[in-house]
Amino acid sequence: MAKVKRIHHVAVVVPEIEGALAFWRDALGIEVKQVEDVPSQKSSVAFLPLGDSEIELVQPTQEGSGVAKFLAERGPGMHHVCLEVDNIDEMLDELKHKQVRLINETPLELEGRKMAFVHPKSANGVLVELYEITSL
Repeated sequence: MAKVKRIHHVAVVVPEIEGALAFWRDALGIEVKQVEDVPSQKSSVAFLPLGDSEIELVQPTQEGSGVAKFLAERGPGMHHVCLEVDNIDEMLDELKHKQVRLINETPLELEGRKMAFVHPKSANGVLVELYEITSL
């Protein structure tokens, strides 16, 4: 049986990363590890480690992307919670068996990680990302 290991990150959608850092970095003092362009998600992401988890500031880079639509409809704010799991394929199979609505039936594979999203309608209105680290 697959297990949830920890909260990997909380993602916050922002109109622009540099402006958002006035709060997260400058007011709270959370250091930025890196800012990365993520073409597969049509976004730029600032990674702010915090203990065993991190805050991710997500800025859309293309109009019409999911993140851009979220920002246009809801404004800036929490986008999703990411849970690290020990076996994402097994977790997705278990969730399908339990009739949980998924956005991704199979995981997306990126360098060193696999990820998939659970539909908010199955998670009390929260978009949940499942995440497996495949290499360190």
